[in-house]
Amino acid sequence: MKPKLILTGGSGMVGQNILEHGNADNWQIIAPCSKELNLLNPRQVEAFLDKNKPDLIIHAAGLVGGIEANIGDPIAYLDKNLMMGRNLIITALHAGVTKFLNIASTCMYPKDLEVPLKEDMILSAPLEPTNEPYALAKILTTRLCQYIQKNNKAHYFKTLIACNLYGRYDNFDPRSSHLLAAIVHKIHSAKLANNRKVEIWGDGSARREFLYAGDFADAIIRAGMDIEAIPDVMNIAVGYDHTVNDYYKFVAEVVGWEIDVVYNENKPVGMKQKLSSIELQTRWGWTPKTNLQQGIAKCYNYYLENLTPQRA
Repeated sequence: MKPKLILTGGSGMVGQNILEHGNADNWQIIAPCSKELNLLNPRQVEAFLDKNKPDLIIHAAGLVGGIEANIGDPIAYLDKNLMMGRNLIITALHAGVTKFLNIASTCMYPKDLEVPLKEDMILSAPLEPTNEPYALAKILTTRLCQYIQKNNKAHYFKTLIACNLYGRYDNFDPRSSHLLAAIVHKIHSAKLANNRKVEIWGDGSARREFLYAGDFADAIIRAGMDIEAIPDVMNIAVGYDHTVNDYYKFVAEVVGWEIDVVYNENKPVGMKQKLSSIELQTRWGWTPKTNLQQGIAKCYNYYLENLTPQRA
């Protein structure tokens, strides 16, 4: 019989990429929607785990969004993400679950540190204010997993820290999307409108590292099968970055539209750079398979096929 896996966030970008991964068949996967499992309700979580008795939990659920969304509702980003993680982790511990893979983000790292960002830098300096609420929630759930791992030697509660993600099943809503998905929507919309002017927040010099979501799913699947061997906390990333200006250029080339950039330096831009160290990941023996041009093309094709009423 296949081992049983509970996957939270199965309808999100990370979850959907996990579900369509070729090795997902190694498990009997249960991926409840929020109506089936409200992670904010500890009693529902307890009943769900008691009924299904998983061999592994992958926690990929969360309230996610870009800078504007985090600034707009900091209470929700801290409270909901913290409660979801806490309820699931503590209940899993009490239910006797011994394997738990917590999914986190590089927004957990302090601002203005020298790069690359290494896992032991968490909590070493102040956080970036534009994503502090989400970061605090992810730091606390990561620490909770570490405490459990330390005090319960037969338990493997580990955390994978993803750099910025993009790809199929991304969120392209300009009110809540992350950078690369927002750029895809912005440039495609400009093409449809026959408008070459595209606004960039800041001066475009901030640097970002992007990993294709299908590759991140591959790392998660492998980590789930090898959870005893991986570090307690490990970055999953590509190990190089580009400027925001570069990403606009790359997306414009894929979309097939020449743009004239207008800079809005009154808008927040977040951290200047947050390039991840891939030392532990490389030692583990995993590398991403999808280069940036391939990934942007897959992301844009998904956008065209699923989210636009018409093609340019």
